[in-house]
Amino acid sequence: MNLEMFGAMILIGLLTGWLAGFVMKDGGYGLIGDFALGLVGSSTASAIWALGVAPYTGNLATAAVALLGAVILIVAQRKVWYVHA
Repeated sequence: MNLEMFGAMILIGLLTGWLAGFVMKDGGYGLIGDFALGLVGSSTASAIWALGVAPYTGNLATAAVALLGAVILIVAQRKVWYVHA
């Protein structure tokens, strides 16, 4: 994983967390919590993708996997670990 992939992963995680908080109003941890969930999801998915599954794929594929990982984690949090505001 190079610096460009790492930057894309961070940016996608933050954007996904913000969008999740914007779209899915109820059940979240607030803006900071959504940012953190987006970062954790994108980091985990990108690391698994880049280190294990396909280490020589392009940045676009890694960005798509980061987005998918962040979305999956945020949706799982909203559905499984519902937090009442």
